[in-house]
Amino acid sequence: MQPIFAALCLSLVSAAAGADPCAVPSPAGAAPCAAAVREEPDPIAVRIRQYETELTERLRGDPELRSSMALVMDERTGRVIYAKNPDVRTPIASITKLMTAMVTLDAGLPLDQKITISDDDVDRVKGTHSRLAVGTVLTRYQLLQLALMSSENRAAAALARTYPGGTAAFVAAMNRKAQRLGMRDTSFVDSTGLRPGNQSTAEDLAKMVKAAHAYPTISEITTTASYDIEVPVYKRHKALARGGVLHRSIAYRNTNKLVSDKEWEIGLSKTGYIAEAGHCLVMQAQIANQPLIIVLLDGDGKFTRITDANRIKRWLESSFASIRHDG
Repeated sequence: MQPIFAALCLSLVSAAAGADPCAVPSPAGAAPCAAAVREEPDPIAVRIRQYETELTERLRGDPELRSSMALVMDERTGRVIYAKNPDVRTPIASITKLMTAMVTLDAGLPLDQKITISDDDVDRVKGTHSRLAVGTVLTRYQLLQLALMSSENRAAAALARTYPGGTAAFVAAMNRKAQRLGMRDTSFVDSTGLRPGNQSTAEDLAKMVKAAHAYPTISEITTTASYDIEVPVYKRHKALARGGVLHRSIAYRNTNKLVSDKEWEIGLSKTGYIAEAGHCLVMQAQIANQPLIIVLLDGDGKFTRITDANRIKRWLESSFASIRHDG
């Protein structure tokens, strides 16, 4: 906690403790304390909000991001710290998979249930490659792991296909969830993000990231740097007496290299790319002791989202350091 912030809170708590009109319990049967009945704003919360507002208003300069749309939001207060075309609706590619994960977890389906990758899970929209061969059997949790961490499209497709009611019911649930979260400029048409019809705005995605960060499973998976799975390999070989089964390990890596960067403290991460969406990145991260939501959309190169994220980090760290020094 920042020293100025800590001192502010301590002084307010001390002042409040000596002036509480309800500190002495009322006699039995007596009317409740008027101060307890009134729903007055918590003075500590008010001062904290004022303090954070002053911080953001005193930020200096501009991070000069190259992403076409961007938003940085204080996760605790919802206050926008930086915005660039935040209300422009655009395809969001595999950022979609955060909603896929939330809908899957909301359904309470058994995470240890085994699911077989089928021909229906093969990408016939973009023709993307997958290392999950048709016939591969994984648990629902493993499918979540691969869909979120490594953006595995067949895994995301299988999660939707095995939802009660099938893929159509799953997509309908995605759109209902978006409406409940107040994502009014968002629509989903599949669970993978391969179709450009999956569209949203930076403002709406900030709401989705904040909601997804509240799921411990999503937070844990999306910040895992690597994950290995064992898959069967069917081979005819003399040593296996015809048709034996071998297993091989497939190593998957997180599509966001920043989760392995010790300079970053990331609580949630998801990347995305299709030609129509450009290179995208959303994160929950701590910067200068502030919990932030970062949304970067439509980067013009595969390194744009990483360099933009680092620009935001340097900009905020420098600004907050100046504020503390001046204060």
